[in-house]
Amino acid sequence: QVQLVESGGGLVQAGGSLRLSCTASGRTFRTNVMGWFRRAPGKEREYVGSITWSGTGRIYLDSVKGRFTISRDNAKNAVYLQMSSLKPEDTGVYYCAAQGVGSIWSDWGQGTQVTVSS
Repeated sequence: QVQLVESGGGLVQAGGSLRLSCTASGRTFRTNVMGWFRRAPGKEREYVGSITWSGTGRIYLDSVKGRFTISRDNAKNAVYLQMSSLKPEDTGVYYCAAQGVGSIWSDWGQGTQVTVSS
């Protein structure tokens, strides 16, 4: 099991930026695909993006492409979500997740709140 802890959320005005961090501990981190998800108020949790263990493969939700960037530092057991040009619709709780056997998102952090004001 991988234990994940997110940080960096907060309140920001539209157009602003935030950088979320996720620190992992437990079983081997560097072999995992890592992802970010979010849950907006009253909505289902949605996939935001993910990054392969090498950092060379990244996938993003269409609505965040060009605004969000996922990166990782395996030496620090950390993955990051740099968010720019934030919009009110980006508001939600952001979760870090680790992909396990069978490409299942098996480990989750507790989430960090991001609020974008208009």
